[in-house]
Amino acid sequence: MNLHAVRPEAACGKVAAPKGTVVTIGPDAEARHLLRVGLERQGFIVREAATGSEGVEAARLYCAGAVLLDMAVAGPGGLEVIHRLREWSQLPILVLSGKAAASEAVSVLDQGANDYIAKPFIIEELSARLRAAQRFAPPSPPEIFKSGSLTVDLTNRTVQVGNSSVNLSVTEYSLLHLLVRHAGKVLTHAQILSEVWGAEMRNRVNYLRVYLRFLRKKLENPFEPSLFITQRAVGYGIAIRE
Repeated sequence: MNLHAVRPEAACGKVAAPKGTVVTIGPDAEARHLLRVGLERQGFIVREAATGSEGVEAARLYCAGAVLLDMAVAGPGGLEVIHRLREWSQLPILVLSGKAAASEAVSVLDQGANDYIAKPFIIEELSARLRAAQRFAPPSPPEIFKSGSLTVDLTNRTVQVGNSSVNLSVTEYSLLHLLVRHAGKVLTHAQILSEVWGAEMRNRVNYLRVYLRFLRKKLENPFEPSLFITQRAVGYGIAIRE
């Protein structure tokens, strides 16, 4: 799946995502396909991701109602995916594993997963567990970030400078979203590239520089320069201003 080719109107806040939308994250394309077919027959809308980074971004882009995470996933691995999802959301996370080990179940539940399901499983039971997890999931509170004249509504994915709305591409918004989540801190080039473009792009600093230049042009108020923090040869951040 090429997340950066996703149309902006498909992103959260542009088109309301059904509560039944589930993001499946796993390395096995055939297994994901079978899972998708089974869940769609149960009434769910399913999006697929092959790596951990793609899965985290897909959950954001599609406003997932739940995530099904195969612990065999890489780039990053299952526990790190749970950690990253829990940094910004309380959406239900159901973990699938072929190990059926009590120690692994304890680890994933302690990390923040809602349920642990051993393979093989019956699709009807999995669907019932998904519905139950969604039914009792806490509603996401509205989140607003402000820094000077910049306002970012993280719930509705809208961006304003003063009273003017700003249109961002999917990649521009993903970069801004990451910096806002860590506002006041400098993230390394590698961290940002891995999160937004994927681990295989962690050395392509030129991509990051181009997109940060786009954000500066669209978001920095002439009367409030230096919205973005630059630490030479290290990385970037976003400033918190009154």
